[in-house]
Amino acid sequence: MRRDTFLKSLAALAAAGTLPMGARAAPVLKMMIPANPGGGWDSTGRALGRALTDAKVADSVQYENKGGAAGIIGLAQFVNASKGDPNAIIMMGAVMLGGIITGKPPVQLSQATPIGRLTSEYNVFVVPAASPLKTMKDVVAQLKKDPGSVKWGGGSRGSTEHIAACMLARNIGVDPKKVNYVAFRGGGEAVAAILGGNVTVGGSGYSEFAEHIESGKMRPIAVTSQKRLPGINIPTMKEQGFDVILGNWRGVYAAPGISGAERDALTSGLLAATKTKAWTDALSKNGWTSAVLTGKEFEDFVEYEFSSLRAIMYLSGMV
Repeated sequence: MRRDTFLKSLAALAAAGTLPMGARAAPVLKMMIPANPGGGWDSTGRALGRALTDAKVADSVQYENKGGAAGIIGLAQFVNASKGDPNAIIMMGAVMLGGIITGKPPVQLSQATPIGRLTSEYNVFVVPAASPLKTMKDVVAQLKKDPGSVKWGGGSRGSTEHIAACMLARNIGVDPKKVNYVAFRGGGEAVAAILGGNVTVGGSGYSEFAEHIESGKMRPIAVTSQKRLPGINIPTMKEQGFDVILGNWRGVYAAPGISGAERDALTSGLLAATKTKAWTDALSKNGWTSAVLTGKEFEDFVEYEFSSLRAIMYLSGMV
């Protein structure tokens, strides 16, 4: 039996819950996380890695963090170094699409192989506990008075929190080009800047701020979802009078040039991982919404997201 067929069979058995005790998949899976440690991509990637080993899709997972340029630096390294490698994957998502749209990447996402979407998450905006700004309406009042005085902190330029800030500015009649956005290479850097009072408002997924919100060091003032998140009592932008609804999502691509059978094996392995207790526990702990999508549906979704984000970013003055 060919090695890729063997791996595919093991993954399918794992997905069906019928993998024999003691039977283990052979590869060490190599995962590129195109961001610094501590952020959303990092936490999602490592949670996925644990789920992949629990599902016996891989014996172990090796992680490489390569932050910068909304994931484009990591993507370029991945595309150039992993051609034809059936055991290499990269975390990606809406932020990477935004970076590709606003920047001039040396490689394109289309050079890699789409595998699947994993999660969906909305942006939460927070202020330091000691901030005189208590609500998003306070932030908006300051933004109208002096746009440059409101420093927005978050992920790379073109991230969903950056887009949301520009959408808000446009919504209230402020030139989006005047948004004072400070980009950080990873979630850890952004959190430190918020806690240190070096930015006025911080934006990211709830999972990155949860610890500090619960400890009282950060005050959540808005979320970009249509309705309040289950179990998380944060007012939406919409209910505060600001028409800003924008979701984030994360997924997985594989190396360029792998075979159809190798792609199928990775897809089956991804689906097996999402059925493990390790993964469902991670969803619950981090407030992630399961949004699994694979195959042509995932490819079509990514194409639609490129078009949609490009339109939003153009209207917000970012492109």
